[in-house]
Amino acid sequence: MAPHWRGGAQVLAVTLGILQCCGWLSAQTIRTSVGMMGRHPEQWPMSHERVKRGWVWNQFFVVEEYTGTEPLYVGKIHSDSDEGDGSIKYTISGEGAGTVFIIDEVTGDIHATERLDREEKTFYTLRAQARDRQTDAPLEPESEFVIKVQDINDSEPKFLEGPYIGSVAELSPIGTSVMKVMASDADDPNYGSSARIVYSVLEGERFFTVDRQSGVIWTAVADLDRETQDRYELVVKATDMAGQMGGLSGSTTVTIVITDVNDNPPRFPQKMYQFSVSEGAAVGTSIGRVIATDADMGENTDMHYLIKDEEGGELFRVSTDGDTQEAVITIKKPLDFENKRTHNVVVEAVNKHVDPRFVDLGSFRDQTIVRVSVSDVDEPPIFIPPTGTIMEVQEDARLGALVGIVTAKDPDMDNVPIRFSIDRSTDQEQIFNIDPVTGAITLGKILDRETAGWHNITVTAVEADNQSMASQTAVSIRILDVNDNPPELATPYEASICEDAKPGQLIHTISVVDRDEPQSGHRFYFTLAPEASNNRHFTLWDIKDNTAGIRTQRSGFNRREQNVYLLPILLVDSGPPALSSTGTLTIHVCGCDTDGAIQSCNATAYVMSAALSPGALIALLVCILILIVLVLLILTLTRHRKGQRMSEYEEDMRDNVIKYNDEGGGEQDTQAYDMSALRSLYDFPEVKNSDSGPNLRPVPQWIQNRVVGDGGPADFTVFKGYIRKKVEQADTDLSVPPYDSFQTYAFEGSSSPALSLSSIRTLSTTSEQDFSYLSDWGPRFRQLAGYYAPAQPEEEGS
Repeated sequence: MAPHWRGGAQVLAVTLGILQCCGWLSAQTIRTSVGMMGRHPEQWPMSHERVKRGWVWNQFFVVEEYTGTEPLYVGKIHSDSDEGDGSIKYTISGEGAGTVFIIDEVTGDIHATERLDREEKTFYTLRAQARDRQTDAPLEPESEFVIKVQDINDSEPKFLEGPYIGSVAELSPIGTSVMKVMASDADDPNYGSSARIVYSVLEGERFFTVDRQSGVIWTAVADLDRETQDRYELVVKATDMAGQMGGLSGSTTVTIVITDVNDNPPRFPQKMYQFSVSEGAAVGTSIGRVIATDADMGENTDMHYLIKDEEGGELFRVSTDGDTQEAVITIKKPLDFENKRTHNVVVEAVNKHVDPRFVDLGSFRDQTIVRVSVSDVDEPPIFIPPTGTIMEVQEDARLGALVGIVTAKDPDMDNVPIRFSIDRSTDQEQIFNIDPVTGAITLGKILDRETAGWHNITVTAVEADNQSMASQTAVSIRILDVNDNPPELATPYEASICEDAKPGQLIHTISVVDRDEPQSGHRFYFTLAPEASNNRHFTLWDIKDNTAGIRTQRSGFNRREQNVYLLPILLVDSGPPALSSTGTLTIHVCGCDTDGAIQSCNATAYVMSAALSPGALIALLVCILILIVLVLLILTLTRHRKGQRMSEYEEDMRDNVIKYNDEGGGEQDTQAYDMSALRSLYDFPEVKNSDSGPNLRPVPQWIQNRVVGDGGPADFTVFKGYIRKKVEQADTDLSVPPYDSFQTYAFEGSSSPALSLSSIRTLSTTSEQDFSYLSDWGPRFRQLAGYYAPAQPEEEGS
């Protein structure tokens, strides 16, 4: 198939497009021949022989945005086998076939039925087919072709990222790049000039320009001042067709912000500020605040303040409030109304960040005067000097002696009299006194520098007519030394020498101490005491550095003759006045080995070791041991004999108790119990009862006293003493068992919870029990029955 054109101007346009875009291809082409007509495609012969080159077509062009009423002719397809008899039918398929594009089945003409927009779709791919009208069989293979939509200038440039915001520093030079704007055009950039864009400034061209090709915005002036105008609004236009007549255009808004630079110095709104403050205000008190303004913004407004004049810098301090950029003026030293009532302080504000490009614009600092008026207040007294006083006094000063004078005054103009006193919490011993009017400090007690070398007291000064106005100062009193203590040996020195010491041998070195502290330092002198001046054994050597050495004067010391020497030494200081004391050095004579090492300093041990041999010592120890064994043996035998006697006695007492528990015959049963022993202790006299009753023995005397007496307490001292004696005897005798049951239970005593076990005790009670049955128990209980027999009427009458 080969294309065929017709149709005036449209045909010419299509022809030009085909000539531009089509070419001869070297690939295999479809050959049309009569022999192929009517055959099925599968029957088409495949040959590798070189065939005749046919007209190759593959694309058509159609103009976009067609506004005509008739379908727009696109092009024509034609087969070489078409003889014009209408036997061939042409069909198309693919994108837009049958809707956007239609084909005349007979002629092969293709028309566009809809308005095309290249910006929506740039080309359509279709396939063409020649078929036998009768059999609908394909006469040739299906061929693919493209219909391209040809661009026209129907899209204006658009700023897709607009509106724009940029910035540039103030006072920037001409030609400073600010920012870049960019517009896009939907038209075909490869066809014609529809997409060639140029830029221009519609509004704001006095201050800014734009590059026609790149869209870069530049500054047009050098005096942009943020403080005058901080932003500019520009209108930038983009035109296609390279700006030629008939081109389309679009515009956008560009906001350019002028950023700040430090081109303005700080300025104080006033040249003088006035503040007032009380003279009693504490150091650090804020007096007031001032602020300098800066037309710049951000960190370019940061500033710091300083005081320029020397006088104001001594009394006042200025600091910068980081939040408000204010100058805070505070008191650096106490103010004095009486000294000066008004202070003029020069405060200067300085920019922190100075731009060196603008130093030629002037000084970036400003000054103002701050006038501070000091008001008067009632102030407490002030001491002279104000930081405390140091006084000195000799430690031998007498009572009432003057130590020093404390001075204070009223700083106010009234000059009120001052009264002084000592804070007794700092002088609890009341060593010092002070005159309340003059401030003279005197001694109240005798001083001793060796006890306390310094005394720190506090003196209080108050106004005479206003006790609340008070102040204090520290007074340090140094006690000056007087030589009132003699030197003493540093320690109780003891020295040792060997018996074979040589003459001139140094035995010991001594030093002294002195509690005094002379201003010129210590100097001590050493000599032997007068009683030792004729000493023939030792000499004293004054070394001249406040120490002395002891040397031997002879040889051949014998500790058996004398093992200890006491050497008195006279110690004298340098005064004045010179004081002295005597110290004693104890020197021991010791036995030494051949190397001079001390072995023993005991004279007794030496004598014993010289008189007795080892064998004699052993024999002596054996004799002492034998004597010790004999003494122990004698003590053991003596204790054993004593134990036997106690055992026999205890054994007898135990037998009596056993027989008594066997229901014996009572006191009349003399065979089982020795009553004579008890009678001798308790003196039981025998009496006769009346004939009407049985013979009864009277109760002991202490019981009679209990019954017939005045009702007082019975005397148990006899029993108690006897029992206590037996208990002590049993407790101290460790050789026999503690057979003390008799002593324990013979008498319970009045304090026992069980009371007495004796039947005699019941005689004094008022028991209502009937004991008449005791008479029936036999002769053994006759005596007991007599005690408990009811009283006879005639006895009661008597």
